[in-house]
Amino acid sequence: MMLVIAVLSVIAMFVFVMGVLDLAYGRRRATAQRVGQRMENLLRAKNEQDRVDLERRRALSDVDWLHRMLAAQSWTKKMDLALEQAQVRATLGVLLLASVLGAASCFLVMHLLVNNLFLLVAPPLALGYAPFLWVQRKRNARMGRFQRQLPDALDLIARALKAGHAFNQGMRMVADEFADPIGPEFQKTLDEINFGIPADAALYNLTRRVDCPDLKFFVVSVNIQRETGGNLAEIVTNIARLIRERFKLAGRVRVLSAEGRLTAWILFVLPFGIGFIINLLNPDFMSALYATPEGNMLLTASLFQMAIGGIALKRLTTIRV
Repeated sequence: MMLVIAVLSVIAMFVFVMGVLDLAYGRRRATAQRVGQRMENLLRAKNEQDRVDLERRRALSDVDWLHRMLAAQSWTKKMDLALEQAQVRATLGVLLLASVLGAASCFLVMHLLVNNLFLLVAPPLALGYAPFLWVQRKRNARMGRFQRQLPDALDLIARALKAGHAFNQGMRMVADEFADPIGPEFQKTLDEINFGIPADAALYNLTRRVDCPDLKFFVVSVNIQRETGGNLAEIVTNIARLIRERFKLAGRVRVLSAEGRLTAWILFVLPFGIGFIINLLNPDFMSALYATPEGNMLLTASLFQMAIGGIALKRLTTIRV
């Protein structure tokens, strides 16, 4: 066991040093490299009339070898897209280093405090997943704001079309009038169109950047209208009305399921609350749970069953509309 602790200590120290170096010197070095590369491209274009690459690329890490290692993995593309959707400035490399460092540190602390196998494994895993959970929550919050802004943005586009403006001009009004996230996202789409990307491809890129099913309906309708014709203003107005009706239905469902969510929270918190109170009143009575092998086994089994019950209650009280 001492060998395991020593190995984990070395790994944690290595991750900590790499994280500090990544934060301290990585951005400065990356900035200097980008400036130098841009100057070199501009000089080459001026002297040799070469083409300058204007494609936007995202770095998975400011450390070159870590970027290459992460780029070779398949799951990193999905996680990098989540970082872009959440508008998190940290790279995936920083997030991964923070996860490994937090999990290793928590494992060492729990090994010094408890002998329970469940408590030795579950908290480090939870702390290691915490950075990714934080990104996921920020992503969901930003996508939720986009979805709430979408009906008003579609109404603005429909009014612009009825007033005789072009579709791109209606999107320009949305980009100018609306705040983050829908304003900047529509601005990126307009920039892609201005750089020469076809409108249908630019709208498809918008659906890739934004996880919103209602937006996909809008993009599909616009692309079909471009090929077959029709009243685009009426189509956009109907989509906005449909989204608002779905919001109303989702609100009714949330009200009806509020009792189930409250019951789930009570069932989850009640055992911990009762255990804490009993431990204050009679510590010797509760010490059998974490001071004896039999108690550790019962405590581990109870926590495992509570985790399964929490997942089941979460799925029962989550209703998608």
